[in-house]
Amino acid sequence: MDARTTELVIFDCDGVLVDSEPISVAVLVEALAAAGVEMSEEEAYERFLGRSLKSMSEILRDEHGLSVDARFLDRMRQRLYERFRAELKPIEGLAETVDRLPVACCVASSSQPERIRLSLTVTGLLARFEPHIFSATMVTHGKPAPDLFLHAAAAMGAPPERCVVVEDSPAGIEAAKAAGMRVVAFAGGSHARNDRHRATLRALTPDALFDDMRDLLQFVGR
Repeated sequence: MDARTTELVIFDCDGVLVDSEPISVAVLVEALAAAGVEMSEEEAYERFLGRSLKSMSEILRDEHGLSVDARFLDRMRQRLYERFRAELKPIEGLAETVDRLPVACCVASSSQPERIRLSLTVTGLLARFEPHIFSATMVTHGKPAPDLFLHAAAAMGAPPERCVVVEDSPAGIEAAKAAGMRVVAFAGGSHARNDRHRATLRALTPDALFDDMRDLLQFVGR
């Protein structure tokens, strides 16, 4: 990877900026159980990690016959936000890494805008990214389609081939590749610290796989 050609770093949010995935999956599994759908946390990770709410809803409808209505979403969102405010932490080393980046950066997440901003607010990261925050709600197709990353790059004025995407999910890696961008797989979040997840990411042949966010600097120049 030629760090000198990088103009923009695009960060996913959940599992990359904030260590949110264990909380999110636990809340989802609880909500599904209450709705009569039994699913393990392991399966939830495999099916939904990195995907948009729309994509998740379609999978639940098609595979489990569950209609994800406004009431279901409101209850799950309320519980999730309560736990975020009480428990959510930033990824270790993230703030100092962003502060040392020699190029522009932004966020492109499958989550809804209010969830992204809440996550960044409670972890003290919002000022480092606002207003350059992009959500899957802004495009027609969420990850693994390339739409969101292409939208973010266009808004930031960077050509795709000069972007580096930081992702923790298979769907995100596939989306970055489809967008013609370089992608580095971050496996330092709580949910990613196992051989199975790392093997899944490695099988998608990202440009690099790393565990410590401070190591990101070597991929984009110092």
